[in-house]
Amino acid sequence: MSVEQKDNLNENTSAVAEADTDQAAKVETNAKRILVVDDESDLVVMISTALKHQGYEVITANDGQEGLEKAKTEKPDLIVLDLMLPRINGYKVCGLLKKDTRYAKIPIILLTAKASTEDMELGKKVGADAYITKPYERETLISKIEELIKGEYTQW
Repeated sequence: MSVEQKDNLNENTSAVAEADTDQAAKVETNAKRILVVDDESDLVVMISTALKHQGYEVITANDGQEGLEKAKTEKPDLIVLDLMLPRINGYKVCGLLKKDTRYAKIPIILLTAKASTEDMELGKKVGADAYITKPYERETLISKIEELIKGEYTQW
């Protein structure tokens, strides 16, 4: 192989590698973004891992204030929100986002250990799109996320 052929091969290989990188970046940026807000770090890791395996980009926050700020700055496609959070509780975060027209259309799933009818009713009142109690089934959470992201809202 001549030096010229080697140079052409190297240029072509570089061009293909750059195209693959560009394509990967496009795929990554097209991924739906989900904000997970929970103060239990092990749970955040489990949920994040499951969502990443489903092709979602995951943003995390460990308290209500951080969750509210990230919801506003990152503008996720969906939020998974715990209720019992430090600084600002999940009901307040949900209500503030749903009252603001800039964020009101972001679906919010309340994922919580609070399982009473009153808690669920309050979740509806503040505008949550779904309510899942802990312990939860991973498949239930994933299917509800997929349903809400597709815009297939159902009564909970």
